[in-house]
Amino acid sequence: MSVNPAPSTDEERLAQLGYQQELHRRLSGFSNFAVSFSIISILAGAITSYGIAMTAGGPMAITLGWLFVGIMVTFVALAMAEVCSAYPTAGALYWWAAALAKRNKAAWAWFVGWFNFLGEVAVTAAIDFGAAITTAAFLSLTFDLEVTKTSTFLIFLVIIVVHGLLNTFGVNLVRLLSDVSAWWHLVGVAVIVVLLAVLPDQHKPISEVFTEVHNATGFTFAGASVYAVLIGLLMAQYTYTGYDASAHVAEETHDAANAAPRGIVMSVVVSVIAGFVLLFAITWSIQDYEAERTTALGLPPAQIFIDAVGHNTGTFLVFICMVAQWFCGMASVTANSRMSYAFSRDGALPGSRIWKRVNPRTGTPTNSIWLCVTLSTVIVLPSLWNTTAYLAATSIAVIGLYIAYVAPVFLRRVNPEFEPGPWNLGRWSAPVGWIAIVWVGIICVLFILPTASPITATTFNYTIVAVAVVLGAAAIWWFVSAKNWFTGPRQNLIEKAAHGEQTMPTAE
Repeated sequence: MSVNPAPSTDEERLAQLGYQQELHRRLSGFSNFAVSFSIISILAGAITSYGIAMTAGGPMAITLGWLFVGIMVTFVALAMAEVCSAYPTAGALYWWAAALAKRNKAAWAWFVGWFNFLGEVAVTAAIDFGAAITTAAFLSLTFDLEVTKTSTFLIFLVIIVVHGLLNTFGVNLVRLLSDVSAWWHLVGVAVIVVLLAVLPDQHKPISEVFTEVHNATGFTFAGASVYAVLIGLLMAQYTYTGYDASAHVAEETHDAANAAPRGIVMSVVVSVIAGFVLLFAITWSIQDYEAERTTALGLPPAQIFIDAVGHNTGTFLVFICMVAQWFCGMASVTANSRMSYAFSRDGALPGSRIWKRVNPRTGTPTNSIWLCVTLSTVIVLPSLWNTTAYLAATSIAVIGLYIAYVAPVFLRRVNPEFEPGPWNLGRWSAPVGWIAIVWVGIICVLFILPTASPITATTFNYTIVAVAVVLGAAAIWWFVSAKNWFTGPRQNLIEKAAHGEQTMPTAE
């Protein structure tokens, strides 16, 4: 890969892409990285979805699966970053699709945008629901709260409303907390790993940490163990989501053509390394596999902490994870609202006139923030009766986001006229891009498959339903109406000039 100086200032480059600077450019390169790293959040995704891999695949899916998926995701991140450098806009994925498609530009932008929107809403829902699971476990350990579906849902509501309020009124605080979040994750992982290495009286044999397979899915057909390991890869694949946030906040980042792609890649690479060390330490510390997998706390790592290092120290480790997950959800609402704002700016969401409004005082899209909060809550509602609702939310997030991630990568590969930005892969661009495309095709099939047997109303994986509903609705709307008026990204400089409005670039 190569990195060259940006050819113009951020505002000039944005103007070349057709947009006047409206959002405030407050983010440094580190802050841009911190947003994506906080959303990937190994102390959120890897902790809250750890039980998925304990049930399907076991230690092999947790440790070696993490590394394998991490390598594949790094290819996706590298390919995305190259496109991001050429087009550093808040619209990101769907904007890239429109820019790169040789034909049917508006249609590509429409469907990629809707998949991105679905994935963003689902990942926010999954992150804050995971945070609620961890918070419920912490409250159970400290105040004997009974962990039920209702109590967990109510905790989720409190968390997501707080995140909406912070993003609405505490803009500068959100930026500060995003930076703090990155350090909290790195120091928190170090503390957990050291304590789990030193304090337990006994550890699981290291060979078992890497090779042991568990299959508690209920499937017993020939090859069911292999199937379970593949399903268990969802833990890692779900955790490695949200790094498109670096692209969505590009219009708020200084030196965006270099800092945003760097933020995408480094957030993934640092997560692969730190996450592996964390997951090894947790799995190495398992004392009673089945009891910890089925714990009444509803969060297997919490029970592993308690059994390995004692009640008080274990509760402290759960607290570290809980705070990290609150940070993660806050950053996810930030990224989600920016994508919704950009999509609305181009008229693609119902009520776009409302969602595209920017608060002139804070420089943030306030209405989009609350749209995302509301829709994420709707996705979590089935948790009140469906035992696999969290797993389904994670699958929806993975499929929605990764289709949106890889579509521009595919279009870049078949568009010989693509002009790389200052951050690019050089001669490695083609192999990296095609590996990313193939991997996303595999996971899109993998994570709509049944995850538990027997298949009932409470264990049904409704991922395929949610994806089909959104895709179907977007398709119907497109062919009935949108194809007649949706032209892809609208360039607000052109619109403002047509209305005689001020179009001088602004920055902060």
